[in-house]
Amino acid sequence: MSDTATTVQRKSPARHPDTAVPDPARGPGPLTHTVVMATRALRISSRNIDALITSLALPIMLMLIFVYFFGGAIDTGTDYDSYVMYVVPGVLLLSAGFGAATTASAVSEDMKGGIIDRFRSLDVGGTPVLAGHVAASTVRNLCATTLVFGVALLIGFRPAATWSGWLLVAVVLVAYIVALSWISAAIGLLARTPEAASGFTFFMSFLPYPSSAFVPTESMPDWLHGFADHQPITPAIESLRGLLHGQDVGSTPWIALAWAAGMLVVAISASGTLFRIRTR
Repeated sequence: MSDTATTVQRKSPARHPDTAVPDPARGPGPLTHTVVMATRALRISSRNIDALITSLALPIMLMLIFVYFFGGAIDTGTDYDSYVMYVVPGVLLLSAGFGAATTASAVSEDMKGGIIDRFRSLDVGGTPVLAGHVAASTVRNLCATTLVFGVALLIGFRPAATWSGWLLVAVVLVAYIVALSWISAAIGLLARTPEAASGFTFFMSFLPYPSSAFVPTESMPDWLHGFADHQPITPAIESLRGLLHGQDVGSTPWIALAWAAGMLVVAISASGTLFRIRTR
């Protein structure tokens, strides 16, 4: 009888089958890893002052050059009072491209430096590492976009967007920033050196030029006109321009978001495949 009582006392208390019991051995989850990786990427960016200043200052300088050097000679064929009213949406997308391009160099630097092996030994997967870089890129880009927009207001840009228009502007901008950042992450995995990664992202940064960012696409040669009208940056710029000026944009924002979603799906899939190949 004594043995039976001892056996009863040693039985574990009953638990409801749906009750989740934390397992300390599992460690932090992917979301925690992503936050840690994003914080790390932001800390590294804050130490790279030269690249940070360039990513912030270059779009502003380009906007000032176009407005004050070329703006008086460019006929946009619109009713805007000044060229700055036309060019700001394109500069915002240009800023997003420049800011996202630094992600490729950062990812390539990680792959080259061997830190990925250290992360894997700590059970940090490839998705949190890449997502951390993308999250940091998004934060940097939002800061740069805010700065560019502030300078635009100082030199005469006067938006007339509604509250719903502002919300849709933010959604389109963030969608393109995230999509371009993931594309840059894939380029960083594809390139073998940070220098090569930086060179590849030049083409992505160049994409706003053959679009409606600086001149109407109708003014371009026929062979370029078709490409400019049907590339992913143009609907985003036209959406931002129309929304910021309180105009009817129809389905253009949804076309822009569809482009962003497509680029995002392709970039995430390519990043996952390239990461597995690089870390075999």
